[in-house]
Amino acid sequence: MTIKILDNDTINQIAAGEVVERPASVVKELVENALDAGAAQISVEITGGGINLIRVTDNGGGIPAAEVELAFQRHATSKITNPKDLHNIHSLGFRGEALPSIAAVADVEVLTCGAGSAGTYIRLESGVVIQKQTQARAQGTTITVSGLFRRVPARLKFLKSMPTENSHVANAVSQYALAFPEVSFTLTVEGKQTLHTAGKGKLLESILDVYGAEIAARMLPVARREDRWKSGQGASSIEVAGMAGAPEVGRAGRGYLSFFVNRRWVTNRVLSYAVEEAYTGLMMTGRHPVAVLDITVPPEEVDVNIHPAKSEVKFRNEPEVFRAVQKAVRQALVSQMPVPQIDEPSAAYAAPPSHRQQMWNPPRAEEHALTGAKTAPPGTAPLGTPQPLLASLPVLRVIGQVMNCYIVAEGPDGLYIIDQHAAHERIRYDRVIRERAQRSVKVQGLLEPATFELTPRQAAIMNSCLKDLAEFGFTLEPFGEKTFLVRAVPVTSAGDNWAGMLRELLDALSGEARSRWEEKMVASIACHGAIKSGQALSDDEMRALVRQLEETPDPHTCPHGRPTIIRLDRSHLERGFGRG
Repeated sequence: MTIKILDNDTINQIAAGEVVERPASVVKELVENALDAGAAQISVEITGGGINLIRVTDNGGGIPAAEVELAFQRHATSKITNPKDLHNIHSLGFRGEALPSIAAVADVEVLTCGAGSAGTYIRLESGVVIQKQTQARAQGTTITVSGLFRRVPARLKFLKSMPTENSHVANAVSQYALAFPEVSFTLTVEGKQTLHTAGKGKLLESILDVYGAEIAARMLPVARREDRWKSGQGASSIEVAGMAGAPEVGRAGRGYLSFFVNRRWVTNRVLSYAVEEAYTGLMMTGRHPVAVLDITVPPEEVDVNIHPAKSEVKFRNEPEVFRAVQKAVRQALVSQMPVPQIDEPSAAYAAPPSHRQQMWNPPRAEEHALTGAKTAPPGTAPLGTPQPLLASLPVLRVIGQVMNCYIVAEGPDGLYIIDQHAAHERIRYDRVIRERAQRSVKVQGLLEPATFELTPRQAAIMNSCLKDLAEFGFTLEPFGEKTFLVRAVPVTSAGDNWAGMLRELLDALSGEARSRWEEKMVASIACHGAIKSGQALSDDEMRALVRQLEETPDPHTCPHGRPTIIRLDRSHLERGFGRG
């Protein structure tokens, strides 16, 4: 093959592919530019998931008229001047690739005004300036991006649904609102304001605006300085500041961990692991912390130039950073909350491959009868392979409860041990599917409508799934920027923490394809409110639970594929006691 130099258009699109992954990437780059320009107010507006329109307005320093066109040349930047500067970066943007990369895959308009100069307006198509004129405006910059990926249709195919792209944009703006509490941020999605921060410099107020009062009320200050770290230039330090949530506000996913290194929003496994370790013994297995932390290190001790989008960093001394973050968070937790006793958390359950089933397509009873022989629990292996479970359960006589977790029952063919939590999940799951299929969902109206506050990212998803939730019995309607009014809930969830369930569901939906939302909703409604392990049950409650399990079409596994019941037949027991 012949070696040749690529043309500028191809080069620009390759660079754009590295920097502009989705609409949220554009928003991130433009917000970072606004922050570097010293803006105290930043407004972000999007329509069509950011594909149709992205507009970022700030009151920063603006761009001098003579430099506006130059800003759209590749590698043009005001942040660095020589290679040495790459090891001492204090700004968020420095590569000089953001604006030309955006202009390569979208139409761009810029209206900017520097200090003491007239405003300048330019319009670019395919990275080429096609219009330029003088136009008045206050000091600052407004950049409008429209028709993202219109000229690159192949890239459009890789984008998710509009609600998902909206949620990514909301998350990006929320992260920088947390990183810069002294800056006022406003986010408008499809004409509706979903986030507004006051910009008064108080992190807790930004957390309140982004996550709501429930989380903000349980956040604990984190502040620690490590002075024994040695950098290449002598004695130095690492500082960890921010807030961490009390263990009771743990979430189902890691989406509530926010890390900023020298105020740059980053993802880093070392930091995530350090925070998770700090909660060891304090948080239930399967739950994850809420934390907003800024780690300040000497610029020469962190490489921010390892990723084109500047979303990842690499520390020169990762073990020291890990220890500093872990100690800072742990110290905050132990010193600010009563901890009479700390127990090591138990390991999370991992179902063996034979139990992993698709929740939305549980096997039919006749199919399960053919595979039931593979459902023997690991603990029974030394006693031989048990007989296959019956397709449906026989009538069982409840004997009692063990460790407040398992119901022991006698059947005509042996002894049955039932996991009360898994069994109740299966019962609720089948009930939700049946009621929805028959359009007979029972609804309970609230005595007084309840207000339900969400994060901007959750609100973007909620606006897109109101009709879906209505089919499951939730009556909700918008009530302000990020607040919804709840008038009714399904009877299945009436006695549960339905608010917590909805928040976790919205977090889960933000990363899922639209086609799987229905499945997630069924699973969430079923799992929340199920009888917990460790919950004492009366004889009547145990009998009622077993009767309901007998009536389900697939009583042997919970919706996640875990076994609900194990059986020890007569021969099994006799061999165990040496009678066989």
